[in-house]
This record gives sequence, structure tokens and C-alpha cells, in this order.
Amino acid sequence: MKKYLQFSKDVERTLKNKQPVIALESTIISHGMPYPQNLEVAGRLEAIAREIGVTPATICLMDGKVKIGLEQKDLKILAKSNDVAKVSRRDIGRIIETKKVGATTVAATIIAANRAGIKVFATGGIGGVHRNAENTFDISNDLIELSRIPVIVVSAGAKAILDLPKTLEYLETMGVPVYGYRTDKFPAFYSSQSNLKVDKIDTPRQIADIYKTNIELGLNNGMLVANPIPEKYEIPFAEMEEYIDLALKKAKKNNITGREFTPFLLLEIVKITKGRSLQANIKLVENNVRLACEIAREL
Repeated sequence: MKKYLQFSKDVERTLKNKQPVIALESTIISHGMPYPQNLEVAGRLEAIAREIGVTPATICLMDGKVKIGLEQKDLKILAKSNDVAKVSRRDIGRIIETKKVGATTVAATIIAANRAGIKVFATGGIGGVHRNAENTFDISNDLIELSRIPVIVVSAGAKAILDLPKTLEYLETMGVPVYGYRTDKFPAFYSSQSNLKVDKIDTPRQIADIYKTNIELGLNNGMLVANPIPEKYEIPFAEMEEYIDLALKKAKKNNITGREFTPFLLLEIVKITKGRSLQANIKLVENNVRLACEIAREL
């Protein structure tokens, strides 16, 4: 993949000097939020990282390249265009060959980050096992890539629209360590906790040390650090479940499936909550970027 990687000058210089870098996905810009908030949030996330002394590397596919670190003009294309592909592992080669613009999911971002030598990635929430997956077999590639790519993923758990117990079960089956940051309850994206237990970890240094030990042992899988949304910004779990149920019913009524399913649900939930879920989403991602930067500095 190296010949297809195109680094921004900032990211290339930082990696060469062995200074901390974190990866950021681009799907949150193109498919996670409406314009112009998506562009504002993208800029804010990069600014938070720089304030902490860490270089942000937002990743996307553009002009036949995997771009590692974006310029403002690139961010604007992702934020404003209606023709941005949502890219997972299976799509990378096609989008590069056709020179289309592609926004990377968690799966595609950690693939690119790993090839670029970036070991920490901040996102909102990972994909996972969808509700009713026992009938649809709808399971995100994010979980597969986490099991085989040695990148630390910091997220507010998994997206709340998923089947969280099955998602955790799948991660356990695939050998992916899941740690709750200063909590023993798995976060539920918009909510600071669910009723699901995870191993608690208290400091960025501990996370970095466990990761290093895993690598030294030859355990080349990823690690999920589940970082709860700050309580003052959360939507309580029981309340959120009611909103998700309404969105799921509308998706079923409109026969929404496949790669359009998650973006549809997230936008529908924004409408149902009158914007509360979008604000929660923004705050939890900012929180994850801060923690990812602390881990990157420890590494």
C-alpha cells in the first residue's frame, strides 16, 4: 500500500521525528453530520489535538491516493460533496483505481493508519453486530479489522443503534481486548454506560504499556478503549433506547439496508432528539480525541 500513501507535510515531518500522531476518520465528516457542522467539527478535532501537542492525521481516499493528513480544501470536499463513497476494506482498491473520493470507516482508517505507522486512532463509536443480526448477518467489518490490525482505537463504545451484548461477545471471540477508561461499564455512545461489564483501566500510561506488551508478545491485534461521554452531555440509556426504536421502525418501513442503514439511523435520531444526539456526538468525539492524544504521547 505504501506507494498509494500520500502524507501531508505536517504528518510526514512528525512521523519522521518520532513525535505523537493520532489518526482521525473521514466518514464522520461525509456521512455522520450535516454541513456545515461537519466541517466545523473536523476543524475542531484537529485543533484539539494540536493544542495538546499531537499532530492529527485525518484519513481519506482522494485522487487515487490514501491521504494521511488533509488540507482545508480536502476537508471542504468531504464536507460538502454528495458523491463521497463510504469506504471499508473491500472498497479501497476500487475507489483508488477509479480516483473517486472516499471517506474511511473505522475499518479502512485503521488499515491505512497501520500502514502509515500511526498506532492510535480516535473515533466516535465503532461499528459492530447489528440488531437482528441472527437473521441478517449484518456485522461490521470494523470488528474483523480490530482483531488483526495493531492499532489502539479510542471510542465511546460502539454505536448505540447496534446490539451491544452481541458486539462485545464478537469482540471477545475475535480476541480483541476491550477496556473501559475509568469505568467497568461499557459505554453506549450517547450514554456514559450500559449494563455491560468490561475491564477497567485508569491511565493512558497503562493503555500504552499493555499495547506495547501485546506487540512484544506478537499479539498483533488491535485494542478498543471505551471512553464514556462526559455525563453532563449524555442522553440516558433508557431514554435513548426509545429513540432508537422509533428510528429502527422508520428504517424498516422505508426498506433501508446495507451501507445506507447506519447513516440513515443516525440522521433520523438527530431529528427525533431535535439535535440533542448530534451535540452529544460532537462532545463524545472531542473527548475521545483528547484521550487518544494522551495515549499517543505515552507511546
